[in-house]
Amino acid sequence: MEWRDAGIVLGSRRFGETGLILDAFTREHGRQSGFIHGGNSSKKRASFEVGTTLELEWRARNENQLGNFNLSEATANRAAMFMSSRLSLTALNSVTSLLNTSLPDGQAYPLLYDATEFVLDQLGDKELWPALMVSWEVGFLRTVGYGLDFSKCAVSGRKDKLTHVSPRTGRAACGEEVPEYVDKLLALPEFLVNSEADASPEDIGKGFRLTGHFITNRLYAEAHKPPPGSRELMLRRLSDMEIVVF
Repeated sequence: MEWRDAGIVLGSRRFGETGLILDAFTREHGRQSGFIHGGNSSKKRASFEVGTTLELEWRARNENQLGNFNLSEATANRAAMFMSSRLSLTALNSVTSLLNTSLPDGQAYPLLYDATEFVLDQLGDKELWPALMVSWEVGFLRTVGYGLDFSKCAVSGRKDKLTHVSPRTGRAACGEEVPEYVDKLLALPEFLVNSEADASPEDIGKGFRLTGHFITNRLYAEAHKPPPGSRELMLRRLSDMEIVVF
């Protein structure tokens, strides 16, 4: 078996003296792992930094075997691009860690792949990417089965004035329709339902609290493991720089 595809490096680990096992999120073949001969050598190791997009060729005798990766081209070395920004690197690590610890092997998610490429390419602009990251996390949760629904109020069916989300169902609600339950609901920032709305630091904080609830208490809790520490570090650095207000 063999295929060629674009892939984002999610992680790697040493295997043997000079070998490397690479984990990548590919556009048409999903999360894949493969062995790279000599990948841990000083000459090649820099090509496999987390967040790098590579053109990959995968070969194996059958689909159940750990295949071999051959590389034809690196199209974006983002770790090198953001080396001078601890904040950008932490965001990069948050995205790749979420993907690497949550996606099943071999399941293609081309729309999530495209969204991930787009967000990673914006990490040099700290005025732009935090709000994009919230939207990316919403899409990520929907992709892995936690279908957050912000299309209409779960109580009345109205499509305007959506202000909250049920922490149990992930469905939106109009706060004024259920005033007695508002303090038990998660705030829904307007920029997640209106693409023309501005995203203030407070709104971005609300967005990360919303996605964080489902990431921590649903996705990872059901897998009986904690979420990646890199996400918490990203949020702490955003807060320290007052880009996000919790």
